[in-house]
Amino acid sequence: MIKNIHYYILLIFTACHTVIPAQDKNELKSDSPRTVTISFVGDLMCHTPQMNFARAGKDSFDFKPAFSEVKNILSKSDLTFGNLETTISGIEKHYSGYPLFNTPDSYLEGLKYAGFNFLLTANNHSFDRGEKGVLRTIEKIHGLGFNSAGTYSGQRERDSIRVIDINGIKLTVLAYTYGLNGNKIPKNKKYLVNVIDTVLIKQDINSAREKSADIVLVYFHFGEEYKSKPTFYQKEIVKKVISYGADLIIGSHPHVIQPLEFFSSNKNHIGKGIIAYSLGNFISNQRWRYSDCGVILNFSIIKNISSRTASLAGVSFIPTWIFKGKIEKANKFLILPADSSSINKMKDFLSKSDREKLIQSFNDTNKLFEAVNEFKPVK
Repeated sequence: MIKNIHYYILLIFTACHTVIPAQDKNELKSDSPRTVTISFVGDLMCHTPQMNFARAGKDSFDFKPAFSEVKNILSKSDLTFGNLETTISGIEKHYSGYPLFNTPDSYLEGLKYAGFNFLLTANNHSFDRGEKGVLRTIEKIHGLGFNSAGTYSGQRERDSIRVIDINGIKLTVLAYTYGLNGNKIPKNKKYLVNVIDTVLIKQDINSAREKSADIVLVYFHFGEEYKSKPTFYQKEIVKKVISYGADLIIGSHPHVIQPLEFFSSNKNHIGKGIIAYSLGNFISNQRWRYSDCGVILNFSIIKNISSRTASLAGVSFIPTWIFKGKIEKANKFLILPADSSSINKMKDFLSKSDREKLIQSFNDTNKLFEAVNEFKPVK
């Protein structure tokens, strides 16, 4: 599968800024439909308690156990995305959680283990450790074979809009943040972090189409924290990028889940697209209702090679809930699927209160994502 060839893809990506297919085209019949499967989660955070629970030695950490219950879900997709809401700035900068995040390198190893292969890096904490933090984070991400979008090491890299070819389907991922918590990027280095700029976004979408992208996926870090409804600003930005031709729009930042909607447009390439205003927290130490849960959004794109048309072939989701407590006498953070099947097979270590919160998160997420139940693929 695609994940097994990712290192090869990365080498090509580094050389020419465009990821090309590693699969032999002769293996696919020219008239056969092509499909790509995608999983998307929200904020991948690392507060200080998460580091304390993951500590394996004085300066060593193991974050893999937190993802053990969702690894099989995330690893199934061709592309699995998450918002890396921290920096990987190195031990010499001192590890820390909120308000200035700097997380151990091994956090990335945990994400790799979990099945992630694409990280979004444009968010309000991207510049927490300045330019060096941005550059080192990019270096470590790419060094482990991840793809990324949102932060860049140079102007040429930022402007060379990448097109990923998977199974004959060409996908461009663009990522932008509303701001950087008041931190200022040097005027001559605006390329470091993509900040929301509608002129720039329009140019980027046009560039992607010029490179024959079948799908343009736009990620936004925007909205009001802890609000379950999108703001006027979110809605206006979404309207603009739909008018520019975006196919899929995914958001995060509020640290709670916001509604998912579908839209139809003659400007995009797939007709019916997705708007997910916020996917909430996938992992964090925010323990209150709505912030202690997240969602895995799964969808697939199918392309008819003969007609050169692409469309949404399927959309589904799995609610998740973050457990924090003791398992076999050890302190653990653990992301638990909260779908109906897992609810019927609750873990023995869950207290009565834990079980109630897990079920509550399941019900809350289902209400916000009820539109998925009405989705019908375009024929």
